[in-house]
Amino acid sequence: MVQRRKLLRLTAACLPVLGAWPLAAVPQVIDINDAINKAGRQRMLSQRLAKSYMALGQKVQTDSAERILDASLALFDRQLVELKAFAPTGDIRATYAQLEARWADYKTALIGTAASRGAADTVLSLSGQILALANKGTLQLEAVSGKDLGRLVNLSGRQRMLSQRMAALYLGATWGIQVAQSKAEIQALKEEFLKAHQVLKTAPQATDAIRAELGLAETQFVFFDAALMTLQPSVQNPQNEANVFTTSERILQVMDNVTGLYAKVA
Repeated sequence: MVQRRKLLRLTAACLPVLGAWPLAAVPQVIDINDAINKAGRQRMLSQRLAKSYMALGQKVQTDSAERILDASLALFDRQLVELKAFAPTGDIRATYAQLEARWADYKTALIGTAASRGAADTVLSLSGQILALANKGTLQLEAVSGKDLGRLVNLSGRQRMLSQRMAALYLGATWGIQVAQSKAEIQALKEEFLKAHQVLKTAPQATDAIRAELGLAETQFVFFDAALMTLQPSVQNPQNEANVFTTSERILQVMDNVTGLYAKVA
């Protein structure tokens, strides 16, 4: 089984696979808003990978989790190359060099062996380190933009990450990983998500299409929140865990659409 996963992930790294649903992707960075979008997506992928690892280890949504992990590895690799090539300043190039080095460690933890509880704490910790560096790069690119629109692309893109971070923490906590801080962090991330949602919805740059997607996000968040509220640390419930996994994917899809729409606002 481990050999099969290694083969699948090697294949995924060579193909433009985008996962269980189509994340918008362009083969190169086309402008600063596209760079902010892709940089922000790296934050999300760091957590989507951790979520999938936790799911695989607990045999939750196994087929979907494996497809998503493989596709997320490939997409992170490709976007890292694109962002390094686009990096407009020395500071940003340095950030992506640091990210590349830490990414090698994270990939080894994710695919070196089958998912296990013994390695899960390391995976979750490394996901946080990748998240911090990816966020730094996103903020640096937003600063280069210097426009309100860049801030909105960053903010909507961050919502994608929050959905995956909450799901990863939930699945880690049910496995007994980093239990003490997970419930409090999930609650804080919920509050951050809802606050950012209001900013995005009321922004003057929000088009009718953006507001329609944000309305859908509100509906999906109700289901996601209900799934998250079932958390019982160190208690595995396959149905509850599956609900968190699937609802986090729905939120992600909608918010990726929103981020893409904001990135294209003239």
